[in-house]
Amino acid sequence: MSRDDPRLIRLANEDNIVVLGATIHTGETVLVDGELITVPQTLGMGHKIASRAIHTDEDILKYGMPIGFAACDIARGEHVHLHNLTSRYTPIEIMETQA
Repeated sequence: MSRDDPRLIRLANEDNIVVLGATIHTGETVLVDGELITVPQTLGMGHKIASRAIHTDEDILKYGMPIGFAACDIARGEHVHLHNLTSRYTPIEIMETQA
């Protein structure tokens, strides 16, 4: 029996993230590794959340492979994306728009 919410997809057992298979709204709870986590913001299908706390400079694992490392501490259930993940493969530049 799965210890994860059916709306979450764990691509490999060693992953420290899970992928959303459906939109999850702010304040909803999801089951991850048999424990309830409250999701702090609405996230759409395909986005990633941390299945456990991830520390600064720790590898972020998807498909059992590192896709980058944590640019800062990431709490369990927090969105994992460009704002807190640094790619090991391609430079990521966040462009500021000028007013």
